[in-house]
Amino acid sequence: MRHEVSVRTIERDIDALQQAGVPIYADVGRRGGYAVDRAMTLPPLNFTPAEAVAVSAALARTGGSPLDRAARSALRKIISAMPARDAAVAQELAERVRFIGPEAGTAPAPPVPVIIEESLVRRRVLRISYRDKEGAGTEREVEPLMFLSGQHGWYLFGWCRLRGDVRAFRVDRIVAADETGEPAPTRPYATPPCVPERVITATRL
Repeated sequence: MRHEVSVRTIERDIDALQQAGVPIYADVGRRGGYAVDRAMTLPPLNFTPAEAVAVSAALARTGGSPLDRAARSALRKIISAMPARDAAVAQELAERVRFIGPEAGTAPAPPVPVIIEESLVRRRVLRISYRDKEGAGTEREVEPLMFLSGQHGWYLFGWCRLRGDVRAFRVDRIVAADETGEPAPTRPYATPPCVPERVITATRL
């Protein structure tokens, strides 16, 4: 037999599932058989690299919680179910999302606009209108390198073409952003020199 069990055993198992409430029905005809109601099934869970890193980034803020171990286990399952190429992309992207150690009483940071997030994920040059702490405005083209979460919210670190060097931009001071569509060149990146290494936590997969 193909499944190495008797027809009677299969019918008994199907009957037990039906008794348990599983919506199994029979198809008649030459190519008939038993099937589960499609409305009661789930599609394959295909996580993108960015989605996997988003889960990991969220977990980085819950270290020490009662469900931290279970959450890490869930993340490992997500990564193991991803194609090898996507898992490698996720691992590389995770290195570009980092956190400064949490400060007591720090208010939740405003969310990063999707267009800025996508510029790092897709490695595209970003054109921004930026206001510094003095209120002065500039127009810049930035090659995104990494995100960093700190006491005052999220920062985008990138190669600023206006200054010809790496600069940190507070996301809440980016007045407007537009993706140019131009691929960002590959540049080396490291812990920003203005931030002590000991307070940096990399996103881990």
